[in-house]
Amino acid sequence: MIYANRHNAGVRLAGLVADFVPAHPLVLALPRGGVPVAAPVAAALGCSLDVLVVRKIGLPWQPEMGVGAIAEGGASVLDEDVLRQLRLDRAALEPVLARERAELDRRVAAYRDGLALSLAGRTVVLVDDGLARGVTARAAVAAAGALGATAVWLAVPVAAPAGLAGVVCDRVICPWQPAGFGAVGQYYRDFAPVPDSEVQELLRAARPC
Repeated sequence: MIYANRHNAGVRLAGLVADFVPAHPLVLALPRGGVPVAAPVAAALGCSLDVLVVRKIGLPWQPEMGVGAIAEGGASVLDEDVLRQLRLDRAALEPVLARERAELDRRVAAYRDGLALSLAGRTVVLVDDGLARGVTARAAVAAAGALGATAVWLAVPVAAPAGLAGVVCDRVICPWQPAGFGAVGQYYRDFAPVPDSEVQELLRAARPC
């Protein structure tokens, strides 16, 4: 199973999510890559699409290795086991945290005009294009709960089994958990970066529901 692109993955995922009937749903994509996946899911549920902005915290010398994540609303997750193994404390990550907080604020302003999310009474369906270590998903789940969501679901097209096991939420929908998981991008034929303009266009099209 290789997805043609993020939209194709979203269409396949939407068919599975639509088998369930969440109460008062709201689909929240993790930008940027999660937005093209989430748009068909929101359409299948007949609900609004928005974003929950999360930023991965990578190692100072290896940015692609996620050892934590921050989310809007102040939620944060750090992989304490990895930090202990590397003999790193939070202070060593402060330059990365500061940079990622600035980018998080920029994206909230760009995608939602800086407006805060209102999740009270909603079943939130978090959608991303894939899950590797799971730190961004864990931060997103924590953020959604802190922002008042009644229930939090996670829907991803592909995930590493170990990373997915670390995410605790009300429901997980993931059709593909390959053994020997590599990088998320290897499960897509087209995994080109998603520009801000595409995120904004998809959100404008989906929000008035």
